Amino acid sequence: MSGGTGQPTERNWQAGIVRIFGKGRHRPSASWRQATDRAFTLIGDGRYEDAGALLTRAADLEPWLSESWFNLALLHKFRHDWEQARAAGLRAVALLDRETGAPDWWNVGIAATALQDWPLARRAWQAYGLHVPGGATDSGEPTGMDLGSAAVRLSPEGEAEVVWGRRLDPARIEVLSIPLPSSGRRWGEVVLHDGVPHGERTTAAGHSYPVFDEIELWAPSPVPTWVVLLEAATEADRDALEQLAADAGFAAEDWSSSVRLLCRLCSESRMPADEGDGEHLDPHDHSEPGHPGPLGHRTDGQLWVPERECGVAAPASLVRGLLDGWVADSPDSRDWRDLEEVC
Repeated sequence: MSGGTGQPTERNWQAGIVRIFGKGRHRPSASWRQATDRAFTLIGDGRYEDAGALLTRAADLEPWLSESWFNLALLHKFRHDWEQARAAGLRAVALLDRETGAPDWWNVGIAATALQDWPLARRAWQAYGLHVPGGATDSGEPTGMDLGSAAVRLSPEGEAEVVWGRRLDPARIEVLSIPLPSSGRRWGEVVLHDGVPHGERTTAAGHSYPVFDEIELWAPSPVPTWVVLLEAATEADRDALEQLAADAGFAAEDWSSSVRLLCRLCSESRMPADEGDGEHLDPHDHSEPGHPGPLGHRTDGQLWVPERECGVAAPASLVRGLLDGWVADSPDSRDWRDLEEVC
């Protein structure tokens, strides 16, 4: 199932954080609006400390306004100050005028997940309107929410990379692709992610999956990442290594066909997923033709290039035996060299 259903419509601070209030008594003062507008301009410039002073002043001016505390919770989320984000978020939801569906609850859920405050995380997701398996007294980590697959953009403010993963709950994704070493992330890691998707990936079967932005690493993986050059005569030879690694409980990924370089605008739009079939002529691919691997995913017109750059996620004690076993199954059509641990 697509992980895109049931997502929040969190207020976009770049377009104006303040809601339009229908009741006169809920209308914030001009001073509150000025302080808030200036604060979010500063946030856009990365000046979090200065923005925090202004948002604190706005909360002092209008402490009865849920937006005052929502904005502070949002700032603390940007700063990864989860204790403060939880505290401000709880003040925001205490002042809400509706019971379910408020994005304030979504931010509380993210903060609670970061802190492993599972009772509050459950309460937040339920208050937003999501079904959380388990009883009312269940205080453990939410499991079995069945949110399906999604993509996550690692290091969104740096050398961003979109990888595939499995949603554990509304705020966490387990990485199932093998990230490039530049991301600093590994296969099997769990990352905390934001609530509003930035882009989509579509498959040839017509399924659409949201792309969420990573906030921070939630749980590291002990499994290192290796890069190796393969000689695989056919796609079936390549597929055999990926299957062999999966059967061992780990992963191998042909970076020569799975990696492409996109500009930010393309990455954050609705894009077809690269499924590695045939010659690639994607107009949104900004890599160089003729350079497979991390430099691009297109070939020079051939349907298959035997030399493949492959990422492998496996323990040091297993990786060479895995590759040797792959070669031994078909020595005339397979070989490997230049194995290197990269992350």
